[in-house]
Amino acid sequence: MTADELKKIIQSGEKIDVEFKQSENDLTKDVYQSVCSFNNRNGGHIVLGVVDKTKEIRGVNFQKVDKILKDFTTSINNANKLNPPMYLTPEVFEIDGKILVYIWVPEGTQLRRLNGRIWDRTHEGDIDITDNAELVYKLYARKQSTYFANKVYPRLGLEYLDLDVIRRAKQMALSRVDNHPWANMDEKEILGSTGLILTDPDTGKEGITLAAILLFGKDNTIMSVLPQYKTDAIYRVKNLDRYDDREVIITNLIDSYRRLMDFGKKHLNDTFVLDGDQSVSARDKILREIISNILAHRDYSNAYTAQFVIESNRIYTKNSNLPHGHGELKLNQFEPFPKNPPISKVFREIGYADELGSGMRNTNKYTKLYSGGTPIFLEDNIFQIVIPMESVADLQVGPDNVKKVTEKVTEKVTEKVTEKEQEVLALLLENANYTMPQLAEKLKISRKTIAVRLKSLKEKKVIERVGSDRKGYWKINK
Repeated sequence: MTADELKKIIQSGEKIDVEFKQSENDLTKDVYQSVCSFNNRNGGHIVLGVVDKTKEIRGVNFQKVDKILKDFTTSINNANKLNPPMYLTPEVFEIDGKILVYIWVPEGTQLRRLNGRIWDRTHEGDIDITDNAELVYKLYARKQSTYFANKVYPRLGLEYLDLDVIRRAKQMALSRVDNHPWANMDEKEILGSTGLILTDPDTGKEGITLAAILLFGKDNTIMSVLPQYKTDAIYRVKNLDRYDDREVIITNLIDSYRRLMDFGKKHLNDTFVLDGDQSVSARDKILREIISNILAHRDYSNAYTAQFVIESNRIYTKNSNLPHGHGELKLNQFEPFPKNPPISKVFREIGYADELGSGMRNTNKYTKLYSGGTPIFLEDNIFQIVIPMESVADLQVGPDNVKKVTEKVTEKVTEKVTEKEQEVLALLLENANYTMPQLAEKLKISRKTIAVRLKSLKEKKVIERVGSDRKGYWKINK
């Protein structure tokens, strides 16, 4: 933490993971309530010397700082007060000539009590949930789920993992970042550096974790420790009672991601769009975010089968979840929190995901570019993402629907377009960035012939070229 970072926290005001305490001369009991509730929830920042409602920096009495630090450290290490005890290190900052005490409280791996009471954190502050059996049960369940992926298997050695998958992941990381820390690590060292080898607290023995098995395990290893694990990919456009295509995926998360991406690419048209001055595949951007979400943020203690479904007017995903709230998530109010941190870390290293919270922003951005719609994120026991489409599934290009695609996009001029020109249109719908040589190669014809067809389509005002021959793209006039 730096002084500038602390200023930003103060300016943002109190929220579910930020709490201000005036505490000019001593510590009040509500400081410890916040420590307990933050640790039982998602962790958070406590700042002493700031007025909660106004964000005014009044500071802590300089002569009392040492006593406050000593009293705080003594109290949180006292099992009779906070159980289990904690080991936190407060930091002292000077901002605008005032002394502030900053305390970072991490998310705990187990439930903690303050003076025998259980405290939890909500957007409204710290609440005593001791006498609410349902809330206490959910807190225990959330703790179990959050760290379920950290379950250690001391009897399972590296031979239960697919080392080739680890090596592929290593190459993916190295291709993204020069001088990546994994460059000089062997397979075991990579696992250790990402928290995938831990010590079992019950036996004191070291072993690979469930997260390591999910990421890199052989298929029979995964099934032996998590028999309910699978992801169901469904394409349902014509046969609405069942499906037109389906793939049940039961393999490691690295290959599951690739297979789900391939399934999505197989059934969804790829329309390139401009993101700033760069041409990008909005389809691939959306798939990346929603697929990484159902794999990295799933509650693996739940037997619910994750789903990735493509329909004529939407894509949606469903996965088991222990919610930190209920209802539709709003982009401007969303508070991200980590789920399965070891899996998320590996996904970030190999380029399957970005920083925490970016997935929702990116999905929203690229859905607007792809279909003009707004995605919906529903937080509940089953987490859902719904991507509205404009019959994108019907626009998938293939040998059996070239004419259908052309008619859908160019209804007013179809009668003017020849069968050969329809082949060109189908390819441009697949990728508006195709160059003349690429089109000729795809259709196995000469460049001269493709030039004639493109010229004809332009004269009929069916297509037009936007930008240069090398960096531009083809626009189809609907």
